[in-house]
Amino acid sequence: MFATDAAYAPMEYMDKDNITGFDIEFLDLVMQEAGLKHEVKHTGWDGMLEGVKQANEFQAGISSISITDERKQTYDYSMPYFESINVIMVKEGSDIKSALDLKGKKVAVQSGTTADILMTGIMGEGNTDLKKFDNNAVALLELDQGGADAVVADIAIVRDYIKKNPDKKYVEVSDTTNFTPEYYGILYPKGSDLKAKLDPAIKAVIENGKYAELYKKWFGEEPNTANLLNAK
Repeated sequence: MFATDAAYAPMEYMDKDNITGFDIEFLDLVMQEAGLKHEVKHTGWDGMLEGVKQANEFQAGISSISITDERKQTYDYSMPYFESINVIMVKEGSDIKSALDLKGKKVAVQSGTTADILMTGIMGEGNTDLKKFDNNAVALLELDQGGADAVVADIAIVRDYIKKNPDKKYVEVSDTTNFTPEYYGILYPKGSDLKAKLDPAIKAVIENGKYAELYKKWFGEEPNTANLLNAK
């Protein structure tokens, strides 16, 4: 059983009663390649992290989970399967041009994500202008309602929201100086034997072209698979 936080379109989200998204279809390809059956359950972010850590109900988690040294102390990861970077989303005409411009502004993030970690470092621990929410859907709603000047989130989420809401006049602001590329991995409990089973399947899906086909379906462009295969 895999856990996910299905509130992160286009990576994982609910389509009526079904969980779908890039991550979910990628996992289908990987499990087919590995010859294993699986199910995915929507648990929310904290429920996923706790459930996988306890290794009771869930054997793994997939939910745009960035591979970080801090998380590696608690979990094992698969090899990287997606390259991402955090970006800023603001209204057209905003004076925010970089992450440092967010100091003194009200910023919405999903709690516990790398966006939260990065912005806490920039804005300071306990800064009440940094608004932390259970998921990005609520963080985006905060911006919509004027309670925040910006949202910081993964690039795929920001681009998907801008694309689906052209009337809201949002734009993406990138800052590759303060936000560096990161990689997603499947999350396992420490010592899980799933890593040894799924890493070869992930590598095969990337190398046989199925990954690029899926990536183009969801994002309309070619992925940099060389970065994935060479990432540590």
